[in-house]
This record gives sequence, structure tokens and C-alpha cells, in this order.
Amino acid sequence: MSHLGRPKGKVVERLRLDPVAKRLSELLKQDVKKVNDCIGEEVEKVALNMQKGEVVLLENLRFHPEEEENNPEFARVLANLVNIFVNDAFGTAHRAHASTVGVAGMLPSCAGFLMAKEVEVLSNLLEDPERPFVVVLGGAKISGKIEIVQNLLDIADRILIAGGMSYTCLAALGHEVGESLLEKYDLRVVFKMLKEAEEKGNKILLPIDLVVTIKEVSEKAASKLVRVENIPKDGIGVDLGEKSLNEFEKEIKKAKIVFWNGPV
Repeated sequence: MSHLGRPKGKVVERLRLDPVAKRLSELLKQDVKKVNDCIGEEVEKVALNMQKGEVVLLENLRFHPEEEENNPEFARVLANLVNIFVNDAFGTAHRAHASTVGVAGMLPSCAGFLMAKEVEVLSNLLEDPERPFVVVLGGAKISGKIEIVQNLLDIADRILIAGGMSYTCLAALGHEVGESLLEKYDLRVVFKMLKEAEEKGNKILLPIDLVVTIKEVSEKAASKLVRVENIPKDGIGVDLGEKSLNEFEKEIKKAKIVFWNGPV
């Protein structure tokens, strides 16, 4: 079972998992049957009649709002389909959803091979990294990574922050970010984190210039390069600027180890 995209609890045809089933069939060199839902009589019937070695893929879990709500009844229905739960999705292990936290609490559970490998690598990385150790963080939300950043301040030599979360950091420093992605989060918490990084040796590097579009993001939208101090009120940050890229490149080239999480 898995999810794809953010359908917000509704069936979105382009987010069905049929292409995933096809690719799994190619990788496993056997037929992977995909059912049209993840709960219900059809699913229960298929699960009950599975033969040894057979693989079945459930439909996108996020077509049901109960998944992201970690609804206990939804988790119970999923758990009733199987005998053992194996979580091999390291990238979603932090999410308190029905298919992760809920099901895991109802069945004998373990980590998959990929999950175990990623935990091993990350543990070694955090305990005794080669230096310089550089962390690159991206993605939309800073809120879910505040504690991670605070812990990394004592481990990493440099933390490069880009992507959507960088606009929240810039806003916390008092910069105008226009209509760029800005998370609804307490900017005082972000400011405190940035000040702590400064006190520990300017460990966090934020963008110094950006590519922005005006009012819309599209292939036809005109773009321009601006310093972060000069983002227009109707500007939308869409990418790192040339100077920012150069600074990030310098830090990454100096590093012995780079840990990268999230799109920038």
C-alpha cells in the first residue's frame, strides 16, 4: 500500500497507482495485481484469496481522508487485510497517518530493507560524519524541520536552506517575500533558530538572490533576478538566483559529506 500526491481525500484519476503497479511488475518480474480501492469488499476478497508469492497493490490511500487523519477504524480495516506490517517508506515514516502509525500499532511490525539501510546510514552520519559536513534542506515547510535544524546546528558544519521553506526564514528576518510560498507558522520560532545558528558560527546559509515571477507561476510568466532585500510585493520566488547557486556550490564542493533532504 502507498500514497501518491495530495488528492485531499478525494479520488483524482491522475493519481491512481496503476503506473506504479506496472513498474512493480517489471521490477519484480511477476504480475502485480492492483485493486481499485484500499478498503471494501473487493479488497477483502482479493486479500483473502491471495496465493503464496502473489503481490497485490492497493489503490492510493490518500483517496480517503481517514488516511491522513490517522483514523483508527480506517487503520483497523487495513490491518485486517494482512498478518504482518513492513514499513519501507523512510520518507513518510515521520507522518502520523493510518497506514504508518495506525497500522503499526495493530500488527507485528518491522522496518523493510531500505528503511533499515537509511536508518543505518543516517545514524552513522550523525554520530561521526566526515568533515566538512554540509546539510542541504528544502521543501515547503520549515515547521516540520525546526527540531531537526536545531539538532544539526551542533553536528553540521554548514546548513544550506532553500526551496519554499527559505521564504519563511527570510520573512522571519524581516524581508518582504511578496506572494512567495509562506508557511503560516510562528516567525519568532524561526527567528530564534536563525539567531542560534548565527551565534554558533553563521551555520545557516540562506539564498541571497532569487528568480521571481510577477503575480503568477507559469511557463509564459516573465521572470527576473532580484536580491532577497528587493523582492517585489507581487513577486513569487521560484528558484535560487545565480549568486545563491554559486554560494551553495562552493559549500557543497568543500564538503566531504553532503546530506540532502527536500527539493530546493
